[in-house]
Amino acid sequence: MGQIAETIVELANVKKIYTLGKTEVPALRGVSLAIQQGDFVSIVGPSGSGKSTILNLIGCIDVPTAGTVTIAGQATSGLRDRELTELRHRTLGFIFQSFNLIPVLNVYENIEFPLLLGKPLLSPKEKHDWLEYLIEAVGLASHRRHKPNELSGGQRQRVAIARALVTKPGIVLADEPTANLDSKTGQAIITLMKTMNERLGTTFIFSTHDASIVDNADHVVQLRDGQVVENTAQGN
Repeated sequence: MGQIAETIVELANVKKIYTLGKTEVPALRGVSLAIQQGDFVSIVGPSGSGKSTILNLIGCIDVPTAGTVTIAGQATSGLRDRELTELRHRTLGFIFQSFNLIPVLNVYENIEFPLLLGKPLLSPKEKHDWLEYLIEAVGLASHRRHKPNELSGGQRQRVAIARALVTKPGIVLADEPTANLDSKTGQAIITLMKTMNERLGTTFIFSTHDASIVDNADHVVQLRDGQVVENTAQGN
């Protein structure tokens, strides 16, 4: 190793205020945070603490009211919608607690789908080889032609993980990825994500209440009332 890790996500004094009618609701109150390439990060805190807001800002789904969000060297505030879409497609993958698979597509097609959006990222042979690698890596080689309704919850989340990784993003954002899984399946999914993190060097950022994800994290960011109250590095 010996190399200094590159900062891939940086929030600098970020504030986010939502307006509900005439009421202003502060979701983030001056959050500063740096995440390094290859980190496995858990963002934790009670409901309403700002976890989902941070994920939405890093995911270029929202923009800050004040402060700067920088993703892979680009400040998001000055980007047009088209540029934000391009940054999302090139740099970010998403995993959701509800899986969000397309019912009419099989496992292979669901994983492939992000590659059909925007400019081609891979040649046809590279694409095929990469898809086969991911399907094998998430343990679904014998299920590649199954539709989502033919899969268990854990298998669906494995599809979602492969789909999030298919564009070779630097960052994968995971919003409560084990929330709809039993504890044994959830642990298997965490192990899989940690393996992919180590094998591919992909940065994983979680919003979670799951203690197992927190235990496996390189860093734990604790939020309360829209502020970082603790940012802890931990060895595994």
